[in-house]
Amino acid sequence: MATSVEAFISSLDSRIDGIIDACTLCGRCAEVCPTPDVLEIAPGSSEALATGVIDILKGNTHAADAEAWARACCGTGHCIDVCAEGINPRFMLTMARRRLNERGDIKSRRGTGREMFQWMSRGVRMLSRLQLPVDVLARLNPPAKRDTPEEAPDIIFYTGCNLLKTPHIGLLCLDVLDRLDVRYEVYGGPGNCCGVLQFRPGDTENAGRQAMKTIERFQETGAAEVLAWCPTCHIQFGEIAMPSMTPSNDPMFDINMFPVYLARQLDKLKPFMTTPVNKRVALFEFPGSRGVTEAVTNVLSAIPGIEVVDLGLQRAGYQLSALETMPEYRERTVVEIFQAAEAQGIDSVCSVFHADHREIVSHDTAWPFDIINYMDLIGESLGIVAADTFKRLKTMQDVDAIVASSADTIAEHGMDLDEARDAVMTYILEEQLVPIDRAKQLKLS
Repeated sequence: MATSVEAFISSLDSRIDGIIDACTLCGRCAEVCPTPDVLEIAPGSSEALATGVIDILKGNTHAADAEAWARACCGTGHCIDVCAEGINPRFMLTMARRRLNERGDIKSRRGTGREMFQWMSRGVRMLSRLQLPVDVLARLNPPAKRDTPEEAPDIIFYTGCNLLKTPHIGLLCLDVLDRLDVRYEVYGGPGNCCGVLQFRPGDTENAGRQAMKTIERFQETGAAEVLAWCPTCHIQFGEIAMPSMTPSNDPMFDINMFPVYLARQLDKLKPFMTTPVNKRVALFEFPGSRGVTEAVTNVLSAIPGIEVVDLGLQRAGYQLSALETMPEYRERTVVEIFQAAEAQGIDSVCSVFHADHREIVSHDTAWPFDIINYMDLIGESLGIVAADTFKRLKTMQDVDAIVASSADTIAEHGMDLDEARDAVMTYILEEQLVPIDRAKQLKLS
């Protein structure tokens, strides 16, 4: 079912041509987007922003504000429903960034993509091995290449890459699928990447090659649906890679977000969620992963004793990593969510995604609420416990203590102690967006 990289790139270019032809430059997409306000782009320039983005796609001279908007797009997605011409403006801005990034030297672009992928791969490998014994890790991260199952699974649970850094979340997902009695295969890890790390710096060729390889593996299983955990992967496959397959090789599966699937299966799940969880909870959530907040809210609301509280905040992006282009806004967002949760007497703030979880658990002791993932609540209601080892290690804030605590898994995986120490510093202690000290946090709000 292989689609050539050349055909993939040609399809992307054809989709760009379609946008150029269809766009009326009305600016409605820019008007509903929160990013121009965050960037302090002059009000009333929505039509000019849209015009500038089309100029970028055409390869013409373009306005600086339009380039700033395209580069800072954080995927909020408000734009998707407002285009009268049926354009996906989020994809349009992604393609504008592609055009901008591809102006650079190809060798440099490929080098950047390779370095980003290697940095991510090392972090996934080291953090997952710090936390899980060999047999448990194999359950969540089986080999990328494997025999085709004799019987097609109902679904594929696709972890993406970085979920393996917070593995207890993924293990809870598998436990829930077991309760639902569905046949599934697990795919993910760097060997089954979506290609986004190559795509971002403008290495479209290698991004396409990686995405096509992973899609082919999905296809070979015969599964009718892929459940993505990571919103970045979902967007990369669902809006970029899969729609750019050649017509004769269209993937014969749907790709949806894991919590959306859980909400669809709620009638089957409810009879198992019998343990009361008496908490007022709020989600650490963003709007860009469409349908996810609603799905998580519906599932949690079915747990006896839980009250899900809407904090009433307007947010941009789809997770914290999507706000990398606006770091001050990203930091302020974390603190504002915490302040709102404290003001409303929340018992638990629940991360939705793994990237957010890695940041916010470090602030657990600074605020009067517990910080967990929403899957922890589902597990509790089912009588399933999966220890959040990442949170335990992160809150130690001491490299020696962390390494000592992980001595058994370090030894079992045959890890070098110096490499383990370096990984703890790089991927746990130094990966900190917002200061842990509460007094310093409040200065950001």
